[in-house]
Amino acid sequence: MRLFSRPNLCGVAPLIASAALSLSVPAHAQDVPAADVSDAAAVGAQMGKNTITIGLGGAYLPDYQGSNDYQFTPAPAALAYINGHTITLIGNRLSVDLIGDRTNPGWDFQAGPVGVVNLDRTAPSRIDDVRVRALGKIGAAVELGGYVGIGKVGVITSPYDRLSVALSYRHDVTGVHDSGIWQPSVNYFTPLSTKAAVGLFATAEHAGSGYARRYYSINQGQSLASGLPVYNARSGWKNWTTGAIGTYSLTGNLLQGWKLVGSVAYGRMLNDFGDSPIVSQAGSRGQWLSALGVAYTF
Repeated sequence: MRLFSRPNLCGVAPLIASAALSLSVPAHAQDVPAADVSDAAAVGAQMGKNTITIGLGGAYLPDYQGSNDYQFTPAPAALAYINGHTITLIGNRLSVDLIGDRTNPGWDFQAGPVGVVNLDRTAPSRIDDVRVRALGKIGAAVELGGYVGIGKVGVITSPYDRLSVALSYRHDVTGVHDSGIWQPSVNYFTPLSTKAAVGLFATAEHAGSGYARRYYSINQGQSLASGLPVYNARSGWKNWTTGAIGTYSLTGNLLQGWKLVGSVAYGRMLNDFGDSPIVSQAGSRGQWLSALGVAYTF
């Protein structure tokens, strides 16, 4: 296990982004004790106002997607809610919601650009498995695209819980793998009080043939260098991930002050990606991901 290197955050970004979004979900004033009524009123007064959240934490991730070796890495995050629009920066992923949601507070329609800097296997010296290190370095891929989604507020537990679904597509514009990735996701959040909120999420990725060849195929030269067998991966569903997230206010409430944010998830590699010797022999189909940090909202 290596400390504070630079693994790819693509797989865990939705998990941390979901935790960040839960910071903006206020609690229902009628669900809190009488002693907290003034705090609940303060939360209600802040609803709809512009906020900025900045956070820093640590993520415990596989060395690469499909590895069974893990490492700690810093996980910076920022979320801005400005005039009904949301800008989210989580590690190496940036997205912007261009559709304002102030006119209809019960629904949240989402659409906008998304960009990811894919750092998977860009630093072979930081990968524990010598066989995967021998496969060589892969350059950083810049993946650009967009997403659409819809969310409903007030679904199950209170007028402020949120259920949302989204679909994103991004394509490598740097020629590293020159293919696209589709990513559907489902998220559910509910406040427990004016200071705490929890949520569940699920997401998956469908990768193109160029991605499969670049990251999970092994040619003859790589086979001789690493000892892993020759393998040709094809496009398809790459992986799924499901997990839980939570946040607790340390000062103020969910919409103001310091808060603790944490998340844990389990993912599994699928199809040709899971069958690749990079995963099935040198790594593992099943992987755990976690993150813990602090954030400040003002």
